[in-house]
Amino acid sequence: MIKVLVVEDSPVVREFLVHILGADPGIQVIGTANDGEQALEAVARQRPDVITMDIHMPKLDGLEATRRIMETYPTPIVIVSGSTDPREVSTTFRAMEAGAVAVLRRPAGIGHPDHEASARELVQTVKLMSEVKVIRRWPKAGRQPELAPPAQAHDAPIEAKARVVAIGASTGGPPVLQTILSALPKDFPLPILIVQHMATGFTQGFVQWLAQTSSLPVHLATHDERIRPGHVYVAPDEFQMRVERGGKIVLTKDEPENGLRPSVSYLLRSVAEVYGRDAVAGLLSGMGRDGAEELKLLRDRGATTFAQDKESSVVHGMPGEAIKLDAATFILPPEKIPAVLTNLAHNRK
Repeated sequence: MIKVLVVEDSPVVREFLVHILGADPGIQVIGTANDGEQALEAVARQRPDVITMDIHMPKLDGLEATRRIMETYPTPIVIVSGSTDPREVSTTFRAMEAGAVAVLRRPAGIGHPDHEASARELVQTVKLMSEVKVIRRWPKAGRQPELAPPAQAHDAPIEAKARVVAIGASTGGPPVLQTILSALPKDFPLPILIVQHMATGFTQGFVQWLAQTSSLPVHLATHDERIRPGHVYVAPDEFQMRVERGGKIVLTKDEPENGLRPSVSYLLRSVAEVYGRDAVAGLLSGMGRDGAEELKLLRDRGATTFAQDKESSVVHGMPGEAIKLDAATFILPPEKIPAVLTNLAHNRK
């Protein structure tokens, strides 16, 4: 049984979440908390396997509660938010900086057409996150992992002229993307295309959150937009994103791939077709295998590719599948990726 603590200040929403989670035979809701202070006491006393966390609460909000829990009793925390206002969502993503492992929209009410699907997503996320090994976040560990094994690193086709960067991520990806973008120099010359799997309604706030710490302009991609050097483009909700010759972004309602829209596979396949060996592409933390085969396609065409290492990934599904396929030129922790991208962008080894 997975032991869950539900933290939510609204009595109605709290009971709603308890009902959804408690209906699954593999989950036991061992307690609830009305605010962050109660949450800290309950975590110390009951040691749950997973916590669902509201953000806006009295006494101690969800952001500060997350910080303190990760300092004392590190536990997988899933942020369950009822707001999709971009400014509030941006605040929600700060909880991921503090150590939360996932952000979900609150399930739709009983009788709503989306109720069953959104309730199922909450249950599945809680179950998956119960298997995640979290670490104490403050102070940050001074880990300095190695780069890829030498044989892989030496295979990088550095002589190719990089023209674009494409990155795919899912669960655990947002703070890694923040780490990468915040460390890139303001004169970074390449456009960056990103597909981040995320609950519908959160992407605009995610873009605003990334922009707060990036010296590069970060945009929600729009249809028929011309790709500009040194700009970051994030795929919007419910659209597939691809690139076309001439440096243009195209958004479509094409079918989901790997059950996903936007799909990393869809983007990377177009990058392989348009840019070939002149692309740099990578997969970050995330469940599933979206983009793994397409990353291999890119590497086979001479592109430089990378995958996040297992030690730093919340879920090593996507990058792990790519590594199994020998699709990654480099295997990197997040803090090493910006330097590699900068060197490739300037055609340096």
